[in-house]
Amino acid sequence: QVRLVESGGGSVQAAGSLRLSCVSSGYSIRNCVGWFRQAPGKERERVASLTGYGDTYYADSVKGRFTISKADAKNTFYLQMNSLKPEDTGMYYCAADGGCTDAQLIDYWGQGTQVTVSS
Repeated sequence: QVRLVESGGGSVQAAGSLRLSCVSSGYSIRNCVGWFRQAPGKERERVASLTGYGDTYYADSVKGRFTISKADAKNTFYLQMNSLKPEDTGMYYCAADGGCTDAQLIDYWGQGTQVTVSS
C-alpha cells in the first residue's frame, strides 16, 4: 500500500520561504515524483516534477524560485519555495507515479498541506 505524507506548509509573508516534505512508503521515489497545487476555485496544477532520470519541470510561475529535490535514502522528496508571492497561496499536494505530469493521471497523492502567503 502506497502512502505519501506531507509536511511543511504554513503561513508566511511575501518574499519568505517554506520547504515542503513528502515521505513515501510503498513507492520508490527513484521513479517520478511531483508537486501540485490548487487555489480556491481553480484547477489543480503541476508546480514541479522530477523524473526517474533526473529531469525536472517547473511551472513558468515558479521558475527560479522553487526547487524540487529528493533524498532516495530517506524515500523523501522536497519542494523548496523561496521568494514566495501571495499568488502562491493554495493547497499543495505531493504526487507520485502516473507520469507525474497530468493531475488526472496521478496514481498517488499526499493529503495536502496549506500554504498561505500574505502581502
